[in-house]
Amino acid sequence: MKNSKKLIVSAVAAVALFFATNVNAQSGDSKALRLGIGVNAGIPTDDPYGFVIGGDLRLQKDFSSNISGLLSAGYNSWMVKDKFKDISGKSSVGMIPVKAGAKIFFAESAYFSGELGAGFSTEDGGKTAFLWAPGVGYGFDNGLDLGLRYEGAEYKGGSLGQVALRVAYGFKL
Repeated sequence: MKNSKKLIVSAVAAVALFFATNVNAQSGDSKALRLGIGVNAGIPTDDPYGFVIGGDLRLQKDFSSNISGLLSAGYNSWMVKDKFKDISGKSSVGMIPVKAGAKIFFAESAYFSGELGAGFSTEDGGKTAFLWAPGVGYGFDNGLDLGLRYEGAEYKGGSLGQVALRVAYGFKL
């Protein structure tokens, strides 16, 4: 758990650095299409997991100056806490999230986001989960996008969730 705390502190420091060095407003009604590459770090809300790390690709299409559509896919590795490794026999489990959603910009570059989709387990006999992910974030003019979200996964027989920080860079297509 010490490593996860270091990672979160480092991520918060990076967020603070980017906010301090480049706070520019989103400009105009661009109708742009972007591809974002992101890294996610999360704190699970359920046992037996202690940390989530992952990455994603996100396609974003601007519909107006304050509304964008999203399509995303990626991979998340849910790390099992040490005290549960002997019980489960695994150190991590994987999930491939595929989601669609929207960003609504409420103050220049700051936004609310919402996504719905499916999470496909990479384990043998894995389950498919319904995913929902509300969040907030900030998109910089230099392509950097920082977001904080809750991601819930509902599947037959249970549910799990995480609070995740996403640090991404977007390229205009």
